[in-house]
Amino acid sequence: MSQTDTLLVELGTEELPPKALRALGTAFRDGIVGGLAQRGLEHGAVQWFASPRRLAVLIDAVALEAPDREQEIQGPPADKARDEQGNWTPAALGFARKQGLEPDALSVVDTPKGPRLCLRTTLRGAQLRADFNDIIHASIRELPIPKRMRWGASRVEFVRPVHWVVAMLGSECDFGPVLGLPTGNTTRGHRFHSSGEIRLQRPQEYAEKLAAAKVIADFDERQAMIRAQIEVEASALQAHAVIDPDLLDEVTGLVEWPVALTGNFESRFLSVPAEALVSSMKEHQKYFHLVDADGALLPHFITLCNIESTDPAQVIAGNERVIRPRLSDAAFFFETDKKQSLHSRLDGLRTIVFQQKLGSLYDKSQRVARLAGELAALLGGNAADAQRAGLLCKADLGTQMVLEFADMQGIAGAYYARHDGEAENVAAAVEEHYWPRYAGDRLPTGLTAAAVGVADRLDTLVGIFGIGQPPTGSR
Repeated sequence: MSQTDTLLVELGTEELPPKALRALGTAFRDGIVGGLAQRGLEHGAVQWFASPRRLAVLIDAVALEAPDREQEIQGPPADKARDEQGNWTPAALGFARKQGLEPDALSVVDTPKGPRLCLRTTLRGAQLRADFNDIIHASIRELPIPKRMRWGASRVEFVRPVHWVVAMLGSECDFGPVLGLPTGNTTRGHRFHSSGEIRLQRPQEYAEKLAAAKVIADFDERQAMIRAQIEVEASALQAHAVIDPDLLDEVTGLVEWPVALTGNFESRFLSVPAEALVSSMKEHQKYFHLVDADGALLPHFITLCNIESTDPAQVIAGNERVIRPRLSDAAFFFETDKKQSLHSRLDGLRTIVFQQKLGSLYDKSQRVARLAGELAALLGGNAADAQRAGLLCKADLGTQMVLEFADMQGIAGAYYARHDGEAENVAAAVEEHYWPRYAGDRLPTGLTAAAVGVADRLDTLVGIFGIGQPPTGSR
């Protein structure tokens, strides 16, 4: 049984892209594990780490040497290895020369195709100490990094500048340079709550010593902490926190020592469409919003800090100051847009090109309106309402709200249609004709919305095929 030891590799960087952090962490893990498997090096449990300033992999019981293996290289048929005089034929001599041997060193083996010349050799198993550096470099090359960067005078490239590299097998830590830096056994803690280097005596100390330096390196552990803290903050207000998985992943990629804090905004902003407020808090500030038992938005938010402040009230006040202008903008856009009806905005669509050969959005809305009316009549719905909804379904694209918050497309239009006194099924169709937006998404709730949605898609499909630009897998 070969000797084993614990492996640790860490890349210490400047702040990594938060949205890509989970993918980078798992890819780095898979690269290291794949490098071991490729060399026949067995191992035990694998743990991966990813925080804003590091990617790391810890593997228990890694074999330091792979077993030797037998290799059999077959050559020409044995009956063609010698001529009538018993001399080696050119085929046999060529095969032996290729293997760096004399023909007499070859043996004959039985195969399903008859006896053949053969070379049997014993290949020594891979040595982890010798291959460790290559495994790390191969893992780095395979990371899903669309665009790498250089820093300083170095020609080294990575997603962000790298400042230290840990590579350990047990207590050994010198395995040659990686990304232009020497490998070692020193890591670093939290950017603000820790100072100096942290020396590791054994790989098993990694997570514990970082936690003492205010870094929760395990991505999943840190995410669980964030979720728990958010739920505690929400329960204090007898509210429910809406935790979007993508936002949770992103926030987990922004902090190493998460601290959840609750802030507030003025109740007057609740007159603005909740979707716009949520978009502003979520997309711009990375806040989690709160709702009551009925799902109505509450004037509170939860933010995650990367520090333990001695005066959290100041941190909360700062976040409240930042969000107030953004919510004020949303309120201003909403009130300004309502001064003009959706129908009066139709002429503005003449200047917005849908497709060069298919005309403007005004042209498209006219086509969709006619087709939606015909479809609604066939479906047993209200043709006049479907035609009206088709006419108005793109009108909100010229509003300030949609220009500022692109994800309000359709949603804003429904609010404005209701404000204008349009029929409820018309207003609903302005929003719902975009459903489903992706596979598995919700479907329109009424015949009017369904008719407009089908008409919109039919118009697009017939149009692009008609001009010779059929859809492809990438568009």
